[in-house]
Amino acid sequence: MGIARTWVFPILRILLVAILAVALVKLAFFPDRPADAAPAEPTGAIVEPRVVAALGTITNDVVMKATVSADAAVPLKSTAAGTVNKIFIAQGAQVNAGDVVFDVKVPIERDPADSVDAEGKPKPAIFRWENVTAPAGGTLSALSVISGQEVTIGAVAGNVAPPSYSVSGTLEPAQQYRLLNRPTEATVTITGGPAAFTCGNLRITTPLAGSGGGESSTSGTEGAAAGTGASGASTTATCGVPGEVTVFSGLAAEMTIAGGRAENVLLVPTTAVRGAAQSGTVWVSAADGSTEERAVALGLTDGTQVQITQGLAEGEEILEFAPGALAAGNEGCTTYPDGSMFCEPAPAG
Repeated sequence: MGIARTWVFPILRILLVAILAVALVKLAFFPDRPADAAPAEPTGAIVEPRVVAALGTITNDVVMKATVSADAAVPLKSTAAGTVNKIFIAQGAQVNAGDVVFDVKVPIERDPADSVDAEGKPKPAIFRWENVTAPAGGTLSALSVISGQEVTIGAVAGNVAPPSYSVSGTLEPAQQYRLLNRPTEATVTITGGPAAFTCGNLRITTPLAGSGGGESSTSGTEGAAAGTGASGASTTATCGVPGEVTVFSGLAAEMTIAGGRAENVLLVPTTAVRGAAQSGTVWVSAADGSTEERAVALGLTDGTQVQITQGLAEGEEILEFAPGALAAGNEGCTTYPDGSMFCEPAPAG
């Protein structure tokens, strides 16, 4: 053992150190592959992602947050000028459309030739009674007249609160391009409420210029493209809740408006198109590997895919990321042909 400690082990350690040193020198100065002729030049290549236009099915559903609210009260207006004669229904009572709420004693003007009797004395005044009826069914929530009170034609004498409810949501300007063909109903899901139901009498309204946001008018295609009125008020979608569905004012809801469905149509990703509604541009692959810019007509979109109605054929290959097109969820970002993206920094606060 003394010989091994004195000679054998030290010699083995020296041999191991020498082998390790030789290996490091070989790796550092004598590689197995030839040295790069131009190590400063990149050897990789950027490949632009591409997709093929293919047939498919697309459903254009516009989904928005909404709120349940009671329908506005209907004003009860006097239909004659005269004196309130008698009130038949008290405030707070239930009424049906056409029920007589009160009547008005209306003086009848005599013919001048019939204004005096045989003795030359004025004949007594004559009157007729005009009924004022409930304009809608519901609760007589307000009644502002009393017997003996003078009223004029068209004067508001009270309000009838209908038992009906509506669901309303705000449409973003860009969403309105997807609803150029006006649907007449929506599907509503109440948060924590009953199953989804069909909500009819769908109305899409935009405040008119100069209305100050106080009044709305049902808009056509031009109103939809405008987005918001001159007053800055938003476009609103409203539909009526069926009477058999139980809801309460203030409930949160989700409204889904079906803007259309198309089957066996040509589809491409929205990122491949510069433009989002009616018309756009794609970059089509050429035989030599280059790309050419081409105008296309657009149809339905679901936010991820868009229908091509003209300008592109099935099977043609295009850039997946059109220069300047925005990927879904990356508003404010620019996507380049190599797939890279630059986004403007968010404002502070």
